[in-house]
Amino acid sequence: MRFNPKARLDTSRTRDAGRSSAGRSGGSRLPIPGGIGGGGIGGVVLLVILFVIGRAVGIDILGGGGSGGGLGGGGLDSSRFTDTGRYSSCKTGEDANNSADCARVAVENSLFDYWTDELGGRFEPEEGLVTFTGSVDTGCGAASSDVGPFYCPPDRTIYLDSGFFDQVLEDQLGGPDGGFVEAYVLAHEYGHHIQNLLGAMGQVRTQQGPQSDAVRLELQADCYAGMWTKAATSTEDASGEVLFSSLTQQDIDLALEAAASVGDDRIQQKTQGQVTEESWTHGSAEQRQTWFETGFEQGSLEACDTFAASRV
Repeated sequence: MRFNPKARLDTSRTRDAGRSSAGRSGGSRLPIPGGIGGGGIGGVVLLVILFVIGRAVGIDILGGGGSGGGLGGGGLDSSRFTDTGRYSSCKTGEDANNSADCARVAVENSLFDYWTDELGGRFEPEEGLVTFTGSVDTGCGAASSDVGPFYCPPDRTIYLDSGFFDQVLEDQLGGPDGGFVEAYVLAHEYGHHIQNLLGAMGQVRTQQGPQSDAVRLELQADCYAGMWTKAATSTEDASGEVLFSSLTQQDIDLALEAAASVGDDRIQQKTQGQVTEESWTHGSAEQRQTWFETGFEQGSLEACDTFAASRV
């Protein structure tokens, strides 16, 4: 993965909340599905369940609807933290080639450009990508580093402890280490924002099991990540310069390996020594890889309609 040195980066949607003394104590646990937003990579499931229950009894738990039937909300309340200025030096694609922080900005810019083109008038940008260390206060409640990367629908914001990739994904889950791994995770979380805009979150009725709506929601986000990956090298900055100069098969393989490492079956095997399919909320390693590849190969919203598929 290489970025175009001439590309200009837009840091307006990327913030850093800094370090909190709360969070990990004695090392991070594995991101078992559950907790705020569902926990682990793709964490939105619990919020969706609460939303569906609330609507059923006439209560809007998440505070309003967004465009396209999405969950909406009031947007990111940046008064909850002081931006550390971590991304202020990220100006160009060359900065992104030399800094993991700036690469994060470049990936967000690419996702923004891709989905702007893909959705047209239905697109609304995410309110932010917020990194933190330890814990952070969000519109979904207080979140510690144990949660893993997640999208908070009321904030319309992606939250990420950047230490997750080395400390949890690689060290504890045995996942891959490489530049495109984080890009895949960010693309998956951005996929949840797209689901928020298009109303897919309101389709969740069943919460557990390999064919459940909760799993279908997560697999659709993987499929959306594949869609973006296929088109990433054609995404542009505000002046029309391409953002990516190259994306290799090795990058794609890293994304697939990362997807497998956060499958419910892999995590359950690590944490409890056995696999219980009836409790899945995110999908198996095979399911996650299959739907990422579906998005990559077919590249359409229709192909990624996991809710319409007879089986996922």
